[in-house]
Amino acid sequence: MGYSIHMETKDKFVLAPLAGYTDKAMREISLCMGADIAVTEMVSAEGLARDSEKTKELLERARGEERLVVQLFGPDKDPFSRCIPNLLKYNPTWIDVNCGCPVPKVVKTGAGSALMKDKKKIREIVQTLVSETKLPVSVKFRLGWDADSINYLEFAEEALKGGAFALTLHARTRSQGYEGKADRNAFLNLSKEFGKDAVLYASGDIYTPIDAKECIEKYGMDGVMFARGAIGNPFIFKETKSFFEKGQYTAPSVSDRIQTAIIHYRKMKEYYGEDIAGREMRKHAMAYIKGIHGASKCKKALTGAFTEEDYIEAFSLLEGISE
Repeated sequence: MGYSIHMETKDKFVLAPLAGYTDKAMREISLCMGADIAVTEMVSAEGLARDSEKTKELLERARGEERLVVQLFGPDKDPFSRCIPNLLKYNPTWIDVNCGCPVPKVVKTGAGSALMKDKKKIREIVQTLVSETKLPVSVKFRLGWDADSINYLEFAEEALKGGAFALTLHARTRSQGYEGKADRNAFLNLSKEFGKDAVLYASGDIYTPIDAKECIEKYGMDGVMFARGAIGNPFIFKETKSFFEKGQYTAPSVSDRIQTAIIHYRKMKEYYGEDIAGREMRKHAMAYIKGIHGASKCKKALTGAFTEEDYIEAFSLLEGISE
């Protein structure tokens, strides 16, 4: 087809970009647990162009993060072009363009999944980034705006015409948000149409190694992006690699979860200070103990946790509990 050279990738199991979650601490832990590469939180192309302090924080590398994938969002090629000088200061490995965020405050600006309403814009954005940075560019998108405007194949074609090397499909529409089930048959359609032209990643409802294996072996994708499935569960990367290599994997024990959660807090505190770590860790902590039978007292204690001692004390209420 002549859109792009198909690139074999070693980056099969990826930590997806998650606003409010995939900060330096989560990326560092995920990489230590076996993620091949991790993507930053969404970065505003306009904010980056204006050199805002908040935006710069999102682009800082985690300890040991040799390769950096930056996800940018914006409504058209203009802010993407203007942000490039500042972007290149961080020496990114590749750039990902967000065309999937369904959040109203992003969509109303014409960014995120709103870009799927005008698919020619993505070709212009990708062309701009490829020509002006000489870096690999990928695109993350959805099935379409709603059930009456499913256009992911046409959208993917425009992205590839612009020079994208990889495509990530979240197999829901924008109107679904994160509700309902991801349509895995769409992965198969994407693979049949563009499997020889791009690296293809599956996203949406990928919570287990079994899900990952099915997306790759049954539906023809090259890799998967773990999003919500990695929150409180960085073990998913190690488990998935074990499942692909050995056909089996071992779930983490309660003790494993507690110890990793405490390490997670310490990394957040080191990066951001106790004030931010104390508040932001609660959502991660709740995820680390999700599904543990008899964890109600721990959950209650976590709602008021702030210091490292608070978290350790709350987690101690799980001692003796097993799944």
